[in-house]
Amino acid sequence: MTAPRFTGPAAPFGGGDPYADHRTADFPFTTHTDLADRRLGAGVVAANDEFFAERENLLTPGRAVFDPGRFGHKGKVMDGWETRRRRGTDAGHPWPTAEDHDWALIRLGAPGVIRGIVVDTAHFRGNHPEAVSVEAASVPGTPSPEQLLGDDVKWTTLVPRTPVGGHAANGFEVSARQRFTHLRLNQHPDGGIARLRVYGEVAPDPGWLAALGTFDVVALENGGRVEDASDRFYSPPAHTILPGNSRRMDEGWETRRRRDRGHDWITYRLAAQSEIRAVEIDTAYLKGNSAGWASVSVRDGEDGSGVDWVELLPRTRLQPDTRHRFVLPAPAAGTHARVDIYPDGGISRLRLYGSLTETGASQLAARQRELGG
Repeated sequence: MTAPRFTGPAAPFGGGDPYADHRTADFPFTTHTDLADRRLGAGVVAANDEFFAERENLLTPGRAVFDPGRFGHKGKVMDGWETRRRRGTDAGHPWPTAEDHDWALIRLGAPGVIRGIVVDTAHFRGNHPEAVSVEAASVPGTPSPEQLLGDDVKWTTLVPRTPVGGHAANGFEVSARQRFTHLRLNQHPDGGIARLRVYGEVAPDPGWLAALGTFDVVALENGGRVEDASDRFYSPPAHTILPGNSRRMDEGWETRRRRDRGHDWITYRLAAQSEIRAVEIDTAYLKGNSAGWASVSVRDGEDGSGVDWVELLPRTRLQPDTRHRFVLPAPAAGTHARVDIYPDGGISRLRLYGSLTETGASQLAARQRELGG
């Protein structure tokens, strides 16, 4: 199914809810991890121009905001990346050329396989770019902007030059099955973009994980991911495997209040087959709404069919706003994990500390080679 296309400017802001006429769609790839999430360590490392609005706004969490009365010394203050208007070479040729464009370099928070990209021009109604294009590269280490712009870096086109609409979430499915670390976002010839989201699957560096030895095998940055959850009402279950500690209640996972005799749960896929030796469940900032009890289980099998869950941590009482740590009596191997909370409420983080098995390390290394890493 081809993602819908939006073109042309939106109507001038007429008051009321600025998102009332925002053009968007349900893009199937948005169920994947946003590899350009600042919380994963993503950043906009350079841009050729940011006269009206700073490049860093591209990766700000949450929707872009709009204050119709806010102006600065350079003009309207916008929540996005906005460049000045391009001009031609002289009075006889006042228009930009077909090749003129502005660019920004983005370091992904975690290297990975990109499934889809959203270039959101929210609130840029008549000052959005005519078209955008996106390229990607895989560069080891921490390259500088100058190194990324060097002739020896190979850039792969993920989104060819494509017309986009103003005040719209422009979505693009990506078919390249390679591991990338950086993007180059181009806007033709100039204009403003509010947000960039890059959805895909984390592909960690096996050498780094091997050097660590023991690490959090379910962490998003290490290649873990949420596969399913019973409830996503207040906040996404993927919050539980984000880096760092939760700083507010909505930075964890919280379910609606149950009025039945059931309970809530999340299932995860680990970075690869691993031996787990310790469990950490954090209920930070969940005070009157933390889960009452929790249990943790694992299973070993790629597709999970016909494989039973093995309990690592039996149903255990949780305290509000507390980090709970449990050392397992013996290591347990698995490819998937499950946390069950009783009866409802939430947790902020789940950490499963262990190391890759020989099989897991081999599979991760094979995938790295397959993705061209």
